[in-house]
Amino acid sequence: LVQPGVDPRLVIGPGTEVIAGENLLVTAGGIDSHIHFICPQLIDEALASGVTTLVGGGTGPATGTSATTCTPGPWHLARIIQA
Repeated sequence: LVQPGVDPRLVIGPGTEVIAGENLLVTAGGIDSHIHFICPQLIDEALASGVTTLVGGGTGPATGTSATTCTPGPWHLARIIQA
């Protein structure tokens, strides 16, 4: 039995771990869309609280732009992702 909307190419094999979800609302993780990327430790805190997606800014290069939710350009965004 396949639930409507589930791709029939979805493979469940011997390496698949099934999680019982009866009577539960199961999501892939929370999204925080107002992040200030001011330190790498915020990722550990986010994951510990169930947040798996972070959207924001504040990558520098100056101290003032670390306190905002904007990013000064693609180079700085690539460096925060790389870090």
